[in-house]
Amino acid sequence: MDRISSFMQCPLGHLKISSSHAGIEEISFVDSSSDTNFVEGLPQCHVHCIDQLNRYFAGTLKQFDLLLNPQGTSFQQKVWNTLQLIPWGITWSYASLSKEIGDPKAVRAVGMANNKNPIAIVIPCHRVIGSDGKLVGYASGLSRKEWLLRHENALEQLSLFESTF
Repeated sequence: MDRISSFMQCPLGHLKISSSHAGIEEISFVDSSSDTNFVEGLPQCHVHCIDQLNRYFAGTLKQFDLLLNPQGTSFQQKVWNTLQLIPWGITWSYASLSKEIGDPKAVRAVGMANNKNPIAIVIPCHRVIGSDGKLVGYASGLSRKEWLLRHENALEQLSLFESTF
């Protein structure tokens, strides 16, 4: 099966969802789409993804259960797998993420892997913030990162950030 793409409307704009036979390979923000929320004839992985994203945005889903197949280096894969351990409503620093993958000195490399995350929202790179508690480094824009963290009530946690880590 070739790579298939679909689009959906969400509160932050349009999302492009792409997959292969092995699972979802990409969820990214795009400028626009004329084909939004069209699910007839889509593979089941797209139907499930759109359903779960809609429930996430409605606030009724806090953990995704999708077949993912992000393409990247083994280091990127390790970072992306670890990102999925960050629960709804919690933020980690890049330093904390580096420690979690077992390489506390890899902060910059972790930041670069985070930036290359091809599966927005579901692999929650938006939950990673600066060590000082500031919102930094979101490829889809800091306004979207802030919206996602507010949606997850994670910004309330930031005031406790320094005592948490």
